Amino acid sequence: MKKENETVIVVGAGPSGLSVAATLTNQSIPYIILERENCFASLWKKYSYDRLHLHLKKQFCELPHKPFPSSFPSYIPKEKFLDYLDDYVSHFKINPLYHRTVESAEFDEGNEKWKVKAMNKDSGEVEEYDGKFLVVASGETSDPFVPEIEGLKSFPGKVIHSTVFKNGKEFKDEHVLVVGSGNSGMEIALDLINHGAKTSIVVRSPVHFLSRGILNLGLFLMKYLSMEMVDSVMVMLSKIVYGDVTNYGVSRPNEGPFYMKVKYGKYPVVDVGTYHKIKSRELKVLPAEIECVNGKDVLFKNSHLHTFDSIIFCTGFKRSTHKWLKGDDYLLNDDGIPKPSYPIHWKGKNGLYCVGLSRRGFYGAAGDAENVANDIRSILQNL
Repeated sequence: MKKENETVIVVGAGPSGLSVAATLTNQSIPYIILERENCFASLWKKYSYDRLHLHLKKQFCELPHKPFPSSFPSYIPKEKFLDYLDDYVSHFKINPLYHRTVESAEFDEGNEKWKVKAMNKDSGEVEEYDGKFLVVASGETSDPFVPEIEGLKSFPGKVIHSTVFKNGKEFKDEHVLVVGSGNSGMEIALDLINHGAKTSIVVRSPVHFLSRGILNLGLFLMKYLSMEMVDSVMVMLSKIVYGDVTNYGVSRPNEGPFYMKVKYGKYPVVDVGTYHKIKSRELKVLPAEIECVNGKDVLFKNSHLHTFDSIIFCTGFKRSTHKWLKGDDYLLNDDGIPKPSYPIHWKGKNGLYCVGLSRRGFYGAAGDAENVANDIRSILQNL
């Protein structure tokens, strides 16, 4: 077993982990990053669809200490964001250790260090790392989730998670069911329709529709007004722009969009054209949960039966932190989300931190990373 001593051990080389690396580098604090995939930002590089853009203006999506080039558009497409990340990694000389799957991380009271065991998938060996500090930066979107549905294995067509979907070309003329009405589900449904698929989407939960402009106005107003006031403005503008959404099988939540994002991690739908497809009936809204699947037939809990050629699950992600992080009863809950409330959500005990789990996107992760680096620097200076 290979053993190494480190000052800071960072788990995850997505944008959150890269933000931590840059802030630690800026403070001249040594670290290592353990990443289970074969590249950094794997969700963006390997598991995102082609038409993906950042929904927020670029100033809300910058990683620490490196702004986007002025030539980049306000809403950055996937490929340009990947160019930015490539440049970011090069600029800060970030070198993650790839193919390292963390199996356990536990604080050793005697040594006052974190013992992290990681499987090296290249060598097949378990490696052990000791670190004074441990940063969980594995993100909100670590493990794709597909619900268990009776009879799903009998479905003869394609069944995929949104992380496998690239574009709608291969689904032309097919009857496709999209399960999940978050931003990925809504945008993938739009892409399917634009490529000639006959598309239906399951929308069980109430949905806030906001345009990019409305959402960015909300982020601006949050600097000056209470969340309750901003949410009232958001709902009023949404009603003006989108009208009565109940006419199309969609209901609007009783709670405001920013409140729901912080409390439940449920993001408002940033509309990039999907709502027009719902209004024109090109996108069929199915308001009930799936009961079971029998071959190509899908039975819903409102007793309606529909036939499909393919099913795409846009049902989000689960976090696996609870499987490997041992002895932490303070910082993270069983779902891998911080127990302490914002803004003290990033700091645990015994040198444990988390970054990018505050449900505040890249902007929140950047703030977390700065807080973590400053706190570690302060502790090291006082040793």
